[in-house]
Amino acid sequence: MRRLQTVGANDCEPSTHLPDPRTNDSIAVMKEIVLTVERDDDSGWFVASWDAPDGSGGITTQGRDLGDLQTNVRDAVRCHFGKSKTPATIRLHFLTDPVVLSP
Repeated sequence: MRRLQTVGANDCEPSTHLPDPRTNDSIAVMKEIVLTVERDDDSGWFVASWDAPDGSGGITTQGRDLGDLQTNVRDAVRCHFGKSKTPATIRLHFLTDPVVLSP
């Protein structure tokens, strides 16, 4: 996998495929989003991804460790949906269990 550029918290705009939250477009706010997490074999970084159910895009971000990943996921979800449409719950589904400590 290649490294992804991480978007800073102030560098984002909501995805263009979603209605503009400043207009009267009605869109149901997702209550929960689940991102799939796997470890990149080459870099060792954690990579989280989510595909929009309607096929209109998705989210992919990464982190060196679990704390970094959590921060980047939160920022990426907020950037994708916009502040007013961000799901209340963000879950991470690990395809393999992360090793926190090894002998």
